[in-house]
Amino acid sequence: MRVRTLTLAATGVALLAPTAYPAAASLPYPKRVVFHEEGGPSAAQLRRAVRGCDQISRGRYRQDAGTPARVRICGTRGAVHWKADLDIDCDGRPTAHCNRRTDPTFAATTAFQQSDGRMLNAEKLPYIVVPPAGPRWNHRAHGIRGGSVAAVLYRNRLTYAVVGDTGPRDIIGEASYATARALGIDPNPRYGGAPSGVTYIVFEHARAWPIEDHGAAVALGERLARRLVRHAG
Repeated sequence: MRVRTLTLAATGVALLAPTAYPAAASLPYPKRVVFHEEGGPSAAQLRRAVRGCDQISRGRYRQDAGTPARVRICGTRGAVHWKADLDIDCDGRPTAHCNRRTDPTFAATTAFQQSDGRMLNAEKLPYIVVPPAGPRWNHRAHGIRGGSVAAVLYRNRLTYAVVGDTGPRDIIGEASYATARALGIDPNPRYGGAPSGVTYIVFEHARAWPIEDHGAAVALGERLARRLVRHAG
């Protein structure tokens, strides 16, 4: 999880021992992989389905430390949603592009773990970050927890993800390296991300299992997205 500041670009588990990695500059970024499978609703259809805001949070969230709290959590039938920026979460299992050398705020833990007990792989698994449950917004009251399925929209792109980590109590707008890459956003943990224009839709009482099975998240997400679009129409 990252405590974001304006200088950044856009469970008790022991930390893994430091590992030597080649310098980030010597590592070519992998080709962009779009994880969304054709056949479900488009980004435009989902964006129309969540236009407007029936606010369910008791307050608003900041996008970064030191900025005004303007992000509202909104509710619709079977889902919650918000619009914010996208900062890169590289936390979890150390990989070639997510480690202490590539990300100065790297943490080798995630709030939720794989079915085998290992930390999530931010470089490979599309996941989003939510604030801890609190008086401002208790996501657990909406059936949202680790593995909950989300649709993330940016411009004309859409990818499905899971809730994989928690962040600061008053900040929102963060997703894994893999989520950013799928949306065509620069996933570099130092200076990547998107400053605005990202829509997050999290479906209530809907979890992908195991959490690391992205295919399960896509299949369930597409089904729930169709239902959301149909009910909004």
